[in-house]
Amino acid sequence: MAKAEIKTKLNDASVDDFIDSIDEETKRDDSRKIIKLMQKATGDEPKMWGTNIIGFGLRKVKYASGRELDWMKIGFSPRKQNLTLYLNLGSGWNENLLSELGKHKTGMGCLYIKQLKNINLEVLEKLIQDSADYAK
Repeated sequence: MAKAEIKTKLNDASVDDFIDSIDEETKRDDSRKIIKLMQKATGDEPKMWGTNIIGFGLRKVKYASGRELDWMKIGFSPRKQNLTLYLNLGSGWNENLLSELGKHKTGMGCLYIKQLKNINLEVLEKLIQDSADYAK
């Protein structure tokens, strides 16, 4: 039986063109701010993964099955409902930081934010930095 092919792959699409294609001005501006925070945290250039995820850096992910794949250290996607940040958490969310973050939701390794104006940017920067450090 053939292995399922992963759809979200690193590619050469333009991050700037993707950001410019976002209809909502606030989401475009917020995306550019997140790019700066993630670039500062990782030291890596933003790259497109699939058609709508912006990732930073590269790491090997190894599953319990033994399967390995290349994946971003951290990334985000400006989705219709939320800005979705893909963070590498290790042992889980830092609840102390999350309590100071502002309006957000969390999922398995995902942080969902509607707009950066509702967020403490210093706390967000710390969460992003911690995630980037863990991914190294």
